[in-house]
Amino acid sequence: MMSLDKRIIKEYIIDFSREGASENSCINYELDLIHYANFLIEIYRIVHWENISADHIRHYVSLLYDEGKEATTISRKISALRSFHKYLKHQQIVETNPMEKISLPKKRKQLPRVLTEDDIDDILAVPDLNTLQGIRDRAILEVMYATGLRVSELCDLKLSQVHREAATVNVIGKGNKERITLLGEEALHYLNMYYNLVRPVYDKDNLSAYVFLNRRGKPFTRQGIWKRLKEIVQESGVDKHVTPHTIRHSVATHLLANGMDLRMIQELLGHEHLETTQIYTHIDMNKVTDDYTLAHPHAKK
Repeated sequence: MMSLDKRIIKEYIIDFSREGASENSCINYELDLIHYANFLIEIYRIVHWENISADHIRHYVSLLYDEGKEATTISRKISALRSFHKYLKHQQIVETNPMEKISLPKKRKQLPRVLTEDDIDDILAVPDLNTLQGIRDRAILEVMYATGLRVSELCDLKLSQVHREAATVNVIGKGNKERITLLGEEALHYLNMYYNLVRPVYDKDNLSAYVFLNRRGKPFTRQGIWKRLKEIVQESGVDKHVTPHTIRHSVATHLLANGMDLRMIQELLGHEHLETTQIYTHIDMNKVTDDYTLAHPHAKK
């Protein structure tokens, strides 16, 4: 029985990766498109990519909503469809792009989840500093909170990028763009503990160029960081869904709440557009309310 040629999805993902997409995006898009292809095969018996219509896509998206998928997940899947169908037309695999004929709901902008400073303190207090793993975990958490690094930047961080004497880190961010971010005293203290007590044990032969290693001496993966953070948060008693990006969001919010200029935060976090950083101005409403009360002549009774 004939079926859709899913090899084209693989070819698209290779092209997507060459354009600079992250490994995580490539994995998610590939899974999204395989799910989409399976829907077309099972429901409509589609055997050629050119047989896909706008109605097929509308049906698929409506099913995602019916299944109760999160808005962010649906938005990503729609983005994958848009990009993939554009690719099919560009490669002359199909003559028309059915995505051009339909209007799908845009993702609503949601404010990022953030942790309070007390939440951060509770999470930082979890690692047992009497163990090698605990010292490493504390160093990782302190560096994340000091710098606001993306999880991919943290995993890719190399010894040559960390300048402990200057308390700075040279970060290679999205699109291979470089920026300098800062290490505070706490982060530097626990990073030095990790360098002196833990890393020589994990990297016995001194062969790894990466800063943060697991117990086998291998660089941390994104999945490894996510898993360890989830375990630490559960132990901390912080009843919130926390990811590495939550900590990054929290860094920006706390810096803004404590008076740092928005453009300086943009530089430290490596946001290409100021609009990305400006979302944090909508989060700290307590500060907005306090400032308004102090500044507006009719705000005080």
